[in-house]
Amino acid sequence: MVAGILILGEMLTTTLLLGMVALGAVAAAVTSLVGGNFVLQVSAFAIVSLALLLLVRPVARRHLRTPVELRSGVSALLGAEAEVLAVVDARDGRIKLSGETWSARSADGESVFAPGATVHVVEISGATALVA
Repeated sequence: MVAGILILGEMLTTTLLLGMVALGAVAAAVTSLVGGNFVLQVSAFAIVSLALLLLVRPVARRHLRTPVELRSGVSALLGAEAEVLAVVDARDGRIKLSGETWSARSADGESVFAPGATVHVVEISGATALVA
């Protein structure tokens, strides 16, 4: 039952943390079914959970990241270069990004970029690019 709750939590958070602990709980349950005592059950839980968290989770997270060349939509614009068309400051500005004109603001709220400058997109907030 605990493993099921952890799997449900994993589906809601997608952190690959609760799923690994859930598999540790399954290992403890299997140990119990084959007649293992409490110490063996806790040991199975701890060993399997730690092994999965330390060995499997990092590899799985790397495979879940979308490579830059495969990104689409707004996430494809993150890190892209843009040309400043109108002064970009903390409140307003215009940039040319991927052939389109976008509203823009400086990401740090202090920098000012003059027309013709090259900036990098740090974040997209609604229809506004935050640049640095």
